[in-house]
Amino acid sequence: MIHLPANANILVMHAPISFRNGIDGTAAVARIVLKYEPMDGAYFVFRNKAGHSLRVLHFDGSGFWLATKRLSKGRFNPWPKGEGTIPCSTLLARELQILIWAGDWTRCGFPDAWRKIS
Repeated sequence: MIHLPANANILVMHAPISFRNGIDGTAAVARIVLKYEPMDGAYFVFRNKAGHSLRVLHFDGSGFWLATKRLSKGRFNPWPKGEGTIPCSTLLARELQILIWAGDWTRCGFPDAWRKIS
């Protein structure tokens, strides 16, 4: 189980990557393709070409975590799609939790995020 703080910065890459890469190769994709520094503490989410596996890369201050989930049946659908040349998009922690369980995060009814009105 991955515990995600509600205010986590989560970036999902739209295009699939090769899962033959380890931590260093996946961090290089985050740095070169997504143009984000992987050691800043964000969660980076990737999928493979077949769409049945996803990976989450995270730096916790002392080292990298690379979590992989492979579905025995089905695919991770829908996957976030980009607009134009933007290679990634952001997700909320609750949307990523549903995506990890192979649910349709676009059809879930969430209450509005609470914020203090001044």
